[in-house]
Amino acid sequence: MSPAIRARTPAELRKARRRRAHPCWGHLVAAPLWPLHGANLGTLLRTCDAAGACLAVPRFPWVPEALRRGNTLRRPACVHWVNDPIGWLAAERAAGSAVVGVELADEAVRLADLPMARRRTIALLGHEQHGIPADALDLTDTVVEIPMLGTGSSLNVAVAGSLVLYKLAGLV
Repeated sequence: MSPAIRARTPAELRKARRRRAHPCWGHLVAAPLWPLHGANLGTLLRTCDAAGACLAVPRFPWVPEALRRGNTLRRPACVHWVNDPIGWLAAERAAGSAVVGVELADEAVRLADLPMARRRTIALLGHEQHGIPADALDLTDTVVEIPMLGTGSSLNVAVAGSLVLYKLAGLV
């Protein structure tokens, strides 16, 4: 007879998690800098909390409300506001951050082969219809592709970002 499986309580889960000295995790940043749908930003914000990442978003007028509605944790999340996506990416790279683009590209590595992030890493997510703009793609260190067996050509930004964040965080 196999042992009974016991789910951990919320209190046990909170106790096992790492403490943070300030609201910014700093190590991982999900960057959907050209979002199309607000619901995806809210979902990605929740994943950022789960994976220990921050979220970098553009200052579009509708983004704050999308994040407010999507933050089901009901406490402040680490959000970085970006006015100039290309300038911000260039500054992050100059400061030593790695930039991992999530895109279908000839030189892309498969998600399964993506190593865990060892330094500050930006997971760059493109527009859901047009992908990552060419001038931003030029600022990536690595491009990762999420293999798909079905007939679709891509995943939405929340799902793609979640998969990549968990891989970069070493959680899968």
